[in-house]
Order: sequence, then C-alpha cells, then structure tokens
Amino acid sequence: MYKCIIIDDEELARGLLTSYISKLNYLELVADYESPIDAIPTLKANTIDLIFLDIQMPNLKGTDFAKMIPDTTKIIFTTAYSEYALQGYELNALDYLLKPITFDRFLQTVNKLEAVKSITKDVANDSITIKSGYDLHKIQLQHITHIESDSEYVKFYLEDGKKIMSHQTLKSLEKTLNPNLFMRVHRSFIVNKTKVTSLKGRDLLLTNISIPVSDSYYDKVKQDLF
Repeated sequence: MYKCIIIDDEELARGLLTSYISKLNYLELVADYESPIDAIPTLKANTIDLIFLDIQMPNLKGTDFAKMIPDTTKIIFTTAYSEYALQGYELNALDYLLKPITFDRFLQTVNKLEAVKSITKDVANDSITIKSGYDLHKIQLQHITHIESDSEYVKFYLEDGKKIMSHQTLKSLEKTLNPNLFMRVHRSFIVNKTKVTSLKGRDLLLTNISIPVSDSYYDKVKQDLF
C-alpha cells in the first residue's frame, strides 16, 4: 500500500485523481490540497510515499516545492504544459502526467512504483533496473563494464558501447551493488570485477578501457583483483 496526497489548485483535477486512486487497492489517498503550503503539516506528520503535484500553482510552483521533498517520497507531476517535462526529469520525478489525464496513462505511471522499488538493486542476482529520466531499463549485471560518477548522476557503461545515465550518487549506488561483482576503485568509478584484465601502474584495464585507481583504493585493488 502506497500512501499518497494530491496537491493541485484545480478542484476538478483533484477530483479526477481521487477517482483514479480509488480504483487501485495499492494506493491510499491520505489527503488532497489546493496549495503546497497546506500540505506541509501532513508531510511532516506522516510517511507519504507519493505526491501527485501540479506545477503551475499560485504562491509556490510545484517544481519549487519538489526541491523541499525528501528523496524517499516519489513525485508525479501533473501539468497542462508538456514543456515542463524536462524540469521533472531534472528533479528526478517518477513521471509527469499531461492534462487532461486519462486513466490508462495514470495507470501506466503509477505502475512504475513497483519497478522503482528495485532500482539499482540486484534482481535474482543477475540484473538491475535503472531509472533514467522517466524510463526504466532492466540490465543484466554481466553486461555492465563500469560505472562513473557525473555530479549528481551516474553513468552505466555497457559492453555494447551504450551508456545509461541515472540521477543518483555513486556512494548510494555502491551500497546496493553486489560486492562480489562490483568494486569501487576511485571516487568517480566502480568497475565490474569480471571485466578487469590487467593493472598497469595506477590504471585498471577492462579490455580496451582504462580506469584510474586512486591511492586510497590501490592496495585493495591489488589484493582483491590480482
């Protein structure tokens, strides 16, 4: 059961979302509000899993309010303007719903909740699900060569040359990865141990890829990988 709230200054929009939520037995509507300010006491007093958040509201925009919400609470933006999709991506929203919202589109979006629970965690010990923007990618662990930090994002590099960018930190990701398969070798890099072919000076070679090894990890790299 996911506890959720609706924040939208339009009564019709709140009513429509309320009716959609009532059709799903895994969503529980705690409350709905016209203003983000009114919702603050509820967010402080309860664990809210999901917020349906309008973007264009008087006094405080939904995109500004979203910056105040902890990462543990997922956000689905509701908006009449498709140009706000990029802002939603930058704020790591689960998705955005373009008004007028159909039930099919609503259902498609909320069904991502279950997939997101397994993001960057081992699934059956051989795959992970990565959230990139509004998309979810299920990737076999054996196909990942290395992972690189890029500010507030990480880049997953795959054997076929593809890259997938996800909004999270390398530190948080490291805690979820299987240490028997993945190893931190630098403040900016995690490598797949099975892809390592050699150590040349302070560089790890993953076939034709060179990854720097920092001084703090060097001894552990030599001990664990060679």
